[in-house]
Amino acid sequence: MTSWSNLSVALCLISLLVSVGSATPPTPSDDNGLTENESATLWSHDHDTYVNESTYQTAHNRSRVPMQQLANGTDFAFTRPPRTAATWTQNDFEELEAGDEKTSVAPSHAALTDGVLIRDAHVTVFAMHPSTRGHLTATETPLYVAPSGSLRALIDYRVQLPTANNSTDTDWSVTSHSIEEVRLRDDETTIAQSAGTHTPVLGYELETGGPATLTVEADIAVAVGNGITSNTETLTVSETIDVVVYDLTAYPHYTTYPNGDTGVAIFQSLPWHGYTLGENASVRGVWRFYTARDRRWDTLSVSTATDAETIESPSLPVYVHAYPSRIGPRAEPLRDGPELLDVWGIERDSPNETLGENVAVEVVDEPYTTSYGVAIRATAVDRDDLTVSGIVHGVNATVVDTDETTRLFNESNLSVTVISQTTSEATLRIELRDNETDRPIVLADNPRLDPLREERRTGYITVAGERVETNSTGVALLTVSQPGIYTARYHPGSWLSTDPAYTPASASARWHPLSSIDGWVALAVEVLWMSIPFLVTLYAGRRVLTFLPGGRID
Repeated sequence: MTSWSNLSVALCLISLLVSVGSATPPTPSDDNGLTENESATLWSHDHDTYVNESTYQTAHNRSRVPMQQLANGTDFAFTRPPRTAATWTQNDFEELEAGDEKTSVAPSHAALTDGVLIRDAHVTVFAMHPSTRGHLTATETPLYVAPSGSLRALIDYRVQLPTANNSTDTDWSVTSHSIEEVRLRDDETTIAQSAGTHTPVLGYELETGGPATLTVEADIAVAVGNGITSNTETLTVSETIDVVVYDLTAYPHYTTYPNGDTGVAIFQSLPWHGYTLGENASVRGVWRFYTARDRRWDTLSVSTATDAETIESPSLPVYVHAYPSRIGPRAEPLRDGPELLDVWGIERDSPNETLGENVAVEVVDEPYTTSYGVAIRATAVDRDDLTVSGIVHGVNATVVDTDETTRLFNESNLSVTVISQTTSEATLRIELRDNETDRPIVLADNPRLDPLREERRTGYITVAGERVETNSTGVALLTVSQPGIYTARYHPGSWLSTDPAYTPASASARWHPLSSIDGWVALAVEVLWMSIPFLVTLYAGRRVLTFLPGGRID
């Protein structure tokens, strides 16, 4: 059963309630493999105008479970790709029926093919599971499929009897008709096949990941006769489907912080869900999920030699959809869980216009980062419990762990000294070195690239609100003009972009003009010069007093 604690609700009250058909989900049956609560979460393309329970009971003469009531006014977003879409589709497919020899049943998007005797023939993919439709950009919506799964299809046709003189020869009749074989091909390789059936289920195994074009083929054979002459025809119909075989392999990178914490970073070139660190801690990327029916199957066309009518489809395929969420990447639990350090990937435009009508979820409406890489810091990580999961239900990555993926921290050594000064300014010498090897730590114009992110090493030193970078000898010079204590702090680059990674460091130096003999001399000279006007005035006053009657100076 779906864990409802992993389900978030996005409320959207839009549009008007319409009749059953194009925007109202079907009434859940007892044999669809889901509970009524689970079934209620499937229909993101329905209209979301809420109708209260009493009004609903009066209109439909039945009541709803709580989740159905909620679904009447909301769409649901999942934090994990749910299994419900595949379960519903598998069970609902059993309700799909083809026509008889005089009738062909097809969805509106089916590519119909006509032969001489075989008419309105087609094979149309109903669904492929496990799978997820990814909404990456306004023009990129690939269908990601599991390396192992099943494809369901509908195959149908009708038989057109020979005609003579523009009228049907009543002596002609169908002596046999059948679907001889159904095949699923990957390029020129047949990966699954079955005996003829109108509703085949083809289990498949795909050995390599990446983009693939799969083809479903069906051989249809018809024989007719009139007691004297017989005619036969064989027709092969096909449909292609473009997919991305979703096969993940994870190469985690680790580090151990000086206090014993563990850092974990994982990068994938495909959209992926996230990873768990045992039972109680997890981190996920930007992707969230919803489920919705393939609206192309809402109605079916029933064709005969003389007529065609449209009926509501008894079966609706449902797919999982992945979209970038405004909620963004998260680490759980929020308070005491892992610290989300960094998220990186490709910046893409919002795909919100690809979600379609009536889908109300918190999709990004501005450019976003694909979260191909996610890094965290946690108090403890058991590598054996690390599980990397994808955006396709049930697809987890093979975790490849080697000693080469472990990075270590080195202690850094930072020093600050005053190397020259005047009464108005001083020059500080800042030196940064590796405490273990005594090699200079170079911050300026460092050509070394991070193997995880292909970015230049980062890191800087701050002094008095300014950033400085050390040169090739690990030294930076800074001139200051205000007396005081100057504290330099080394802000090392993340261990993701630094190999080796370094610990932070700080050091201080005091500067004041009176801290040197030259300063004292300069101060004395400055005081003397400032005193001259006062001394001159004092001397002149004393001299004036000697000229006054009776004036004298003792």
